[in-house]
Amino acid sequence: MMTMRLKPVKWPLKRPFRIARAVYHHVDALQIELEDQYGNIGRAEGLGDDFHGETVASLMDQLNTWSGQLTDDLSRTDILDRYPRGAARYLLDAAMWDLQAKATGVPAWETAGVDAIQPCRTAFTIGLGEPEELEQELRTLHGYTLLKIKVEAQDPRPLLDRVCAANPDAELILDAKAAWTPPHLRDWLASLPDYGVSLVEQPLPVDQDQGLLDLEHVVPIAADESCTDAASLPGLIDKYDAVNIKLEKTGGLTEALRVADLAQAAGLDLMVGCMGGSSLAMAPAALIAPRCRWVDLDGPLLQTHDTEFGLEYDRGVMGPPSRELWG
Repeated sequence: MMTMRLKPVKWPLKRPFRIARAVYHHVDALQIELEDQYGNIGRAEGLGDDFHGETVASLMDQLNTWSGQLTDDLSRTDILDRYPRGAARYLLDAAMWDLQAKATGVPAWETAGVDAIQPCRTAFTIGLGEPEELEQELRTLHGYTLLKIKVEAQDPRPLLDRVCAANPDAELILDAKAAWTPPHLRDWLASLPDYGVSLVEQPLPVDQDQGLLDLEHVVPIAADESCTDAASLPGLIDKYDAVNIKLEKTGGLTEALRVADLAQAAGLDLMVGCMGGSSLAMAPAALIAPRCRWVDLDGPLLQTHDTEFGLEYDRGVMGPPSRELWG
């Protein structure tokens, strides 16, 4: 039998992080280790998807229920077939990728058919806050060329004026977290290119995104909460221009690679994102990043500290994961 070990971790944030539906002071994550009979160990870290009611406690309950089924001949295909989509399956899958890389000496990126991973640009995410607080943070971000801005159900243009004044050369992503309405879209979309906005994420609630059908817009619109695994893609093609792939939502890197293949075949652009967490939580998603128009793997940048062997970040440029970290 394969041995599984679980460790809840808490990563304090540099400042409270607000989105349209919550405020976070720290990141609660779960780390997993899988050890085979030869002593090879694979690791992963992930967060529960709070949009679907997952927590670290619920992930531990699921994984402990599955622990007696983890035989040494377990494959990634077995994990995909046996277990339901969600962050618990993601943790098993990502740890299995790392375990196989450690056991065989073949890097995970090579197994995935990805070219050797090069440094890539990642967004830096700015949560909601008071104007003075945001302006203070913006002053620290000179040199970052891609910023992701969380917005609420109010006109974003006054905020964008401040962002552009402080970082005039930055490309912007707006993340509404499903807080907008169709009238908001009609009122605000046309002016967004003037601010350097290159993407709007999930402007409408999941059950209302039919409001995107036949919507005239210049700035691409990406599905975030509306995009889960490959089964969700057929319902997105006529509504969205891009999909934000998050491994906790897909239920693993194995399914995320499948989502990327099918989305690109359907003509959708790709973004890879994260729920937060340390470099260990970012590393599997780095295998998707080379295929993406937008990358948002900035979790460690928002925290006061990171895990050992962490990814290297330089003004929004993220280096590849080391073998010691993952894969």
